[in-house]
Amino acid sequence: MERAQIDAPYSLTTDQINFYRDNGYVHLHNVLPPVLLEAFRPHIGETVDKVTAGRRLPIEERSTYDRAFLQAMNLWTINDHIRQFVFGKRLARIATGLMGCEGVRIYHDQALYKEPGGGFTPWHADQYYWPVSNDNTITAWIPLQDTPLEMGPLAFCPKSHRFRSGRELEISDESELSLKEKLARFGLAEEAFDLGDVSFHSGWTFHRAGANKTSRMREVITVIYIDMDIKLVKPKNKDQVNDTQWWCPGVEIGEVIASPLNPILYSSRPE
Repeated sequence: MERAQIDAPYSLTTDQINFYRDNGYVHLHNVLPPVLLEAFRPHIGETVDKVTAGRRLPIEERSTYDRAFLQAMNLWTINDHIRQFVFGKRLARIATGLMGCEGVRIYHDQALYKEPGGGFTPWHADQYYWPVSNDNTITAWIPLQDTPLEMGPLAFCPKSHRFRSGRELEISDESELSLKEKLARFGLAEEAFDLGDVSFHSGWTFHRAGANKTSRMREVITVIYIDMDIKLVKPKNKDQVNDTQWWCPGVEIGEVIASPLNPILYSSRPE
């Protein structure tokens, strides 16, 4: 039953596709059954606990980045249940349809757990970190509980995927201060998530999240999808150098990012 649910098609509307392409993000409702998320949630949480156990300093002793969330990546390589979830075709098909490409690979998954009292996530654009040849990149943000505003759901600057300024900034206090000022006049799209909702945002869409003011952990897993034909380019910063080594092992500059860590998760291309 779980396999069928995470592979089942989701009917994207023309309005949803157009909204994503115009604004750089879209918040979709009732994408995954709550019972499905509740079934996978313990596997994700237990794995996050194991991965992050040795690096949990008291919140007041952490940097802004580390106060924002507990971070664990490529959990699909650690836990077979998480692999089943992350490799589901339902979300991968949505990502393909929103971007208008023929299929997607996984770049990596990422759990982002914001502890009670955890700080804000600074403004940033994900693709700063990614040494890729085009802009067909997208992140699915999947909360594992109802996420009210006081818990720190993801928030977006509409249409910011078209902005060039600020793309050189890694996530930091500097990015928060600089981008907060630059993006202020364009507005903030922030709303609560019900369990089962999923948002998708472009790699160049600027986004942030507020602090977790509740007594419960904000549990989120994300999946980053890339165009199945995207290629590795020469890194433009130190973080892209790291990404080349971590997420694209063995891939040479100019080659399609088709390493064992980047399998195709959905393709509409005839075999």
